[in-house]
Amino acid sequence: MLLTLTTTHQPATDLGFLLHKHPEKHQLFSLPFGTAHVFYPEANADRCMAALVLDVDPIALVRGRAGSGSGGGHLEQYVNDRPYAASSFLSVAIRRVFGSALAGRSESRAELAEKPIHLEARLTPLRCRGGIDLARTLFEPLGYAVAGTRVAESAYWDVTLSGSTQVSSLLTHLYVLIPVLDDQKHYWVAEDEIEKLLRHGEGWLPSHPARDLIARRYLKHQKGLTRLALERLEIEDNSLADTEDPVEPAEAEEGGSPALKQRLHDQRLDRVAEALKASGATSVLDLGCGSGKLLGRLLKTRQFIRICGVDASSRELEIAAERLHLSEMSPSQRERITLLHGALTYRDRRLAGFDAAAIVEVIEHIDPPRLSAFADAVFGAAHPKTIILTTPNAEYNTRYGALDDGELRHADHRFEWTRAEFAEWANAAAAKFGYAVTFDQIGEADSALGAPTQMAVFTCI
Repeated sequence: MLLTLTTTHQPATDLGFLLHKHPEKHQLFSLPFGTAHVFYPEANADRCMAALVLDVDPIALVRGRAGSGSGGGHLEQYVNDRPYAASSFLSVAIRRVFGSALAGRSESRAELAEKPIHLEARLTPLRCRGGIDLARTLFEPLGYAVAGTRVAESAYWDVTLSGSTQVSSLLTHLYVLIPVLDDQKHYWVAEDEIEKLLRHGEGWLPSHPARDLIARRYLKHQKGLTRLALERLEIEDNSLADTEDPVEPAEAEEGGSPALKQRLHDQRLDRVAEALKASGATSVLDLGCGSGKLLGRLLKTRQFIRICGVDASSRELEIAAERLHLSEMSPSQRERITLLHGALTYRDRRLAGFDAAAIVEVIEHIDPPRLSAFADAVFGAAHPKTIILTTPNAEYNTRYGALDDGELRHADHRFEWTRAEFAEWANAAAAKFGYAVTFDQIGEADSALGAPTQMAVFTCI
């Protein structure tokens, strides 16, 4: 089975840095079920192609099955397509061979790893139980153009995906969706498989129109596991209910490739992470950290040597710990991050001494009479050098047809400010606690209504 990844990003050979595989080397990786080969059929400044060829040993498969007590002696063990068609074996190979790229890590090209670039992936032969239409159902909502050629009159396809995205996103989508297309896995699926699905589905699976089908097939149609996964995904989707805004595509690179759609929630987190980095901070508070999505972004930046997430919900902190894999971190990584249970309307000595604080879509959840206590606790007692705060722009709500006049974006919001109201509150807080404040917008701006999200950056003076 063959997977190729191709880019025309300039210089194209940067793909080697992103994949952590040198273009001039043919590398072999031993896997429990065979051997993975990685090499570059083409590598120059204009175009670079990396190939992953998985050579599955059919005899080892039979021995492994017999040894596991799965019913040795059945003809199906000896006559099947598992050694030859792209399947969950290829997903495992992607994780083992391209693990750093899958996680979005690139020490030498960190900025490029976070940037959408033109990429093309080819999979052959890929078993599509549902045909090429199912492949389009799965990949097109993620922003890919999908083309496929059927292999003879069979269930196998030669499939090409193209679009502008991060390498880590493309690998993640392949890792999850290849077994979904095949509708089969070569290993036993238990409850820990739900965590894999949620972890790799972060940011795209909760709102995917084929979410239920993906969960059902990924978990091998086990009803109990599927139900649990869908419940978790529903909670995840509901937690973003106030960010269900018109989807804004990232800019396509020259050549007209479709760009991956990026929801406003992700744009906010990216902009806040960029602003924190630009502030020069090395220690950061994420106040109202929720399930830890911003924390995950901050951990990828070495500049931040001390990171602290604070939330009033102990359950959200548990989810954050799971999402970030705190229990699996190396000691040096684990020392960088702390999760604290606490409320933002009370002074807390633990929050003092940080360079910067992020408060992303939190303030609108606070009862207006408690806003003075919030400002006193964060701007006064904690008093970080930089505070970055985002909140919805109430004026933009008229763009959402699902909202009635005066209706808030989320049932738990206590208020939503217009731009003038936000500026009035922010300027007063800045003057009282010794900050200068600047304002910015996030999301596609309407000439009359502004952007869906407004952001204030407070700098200590």
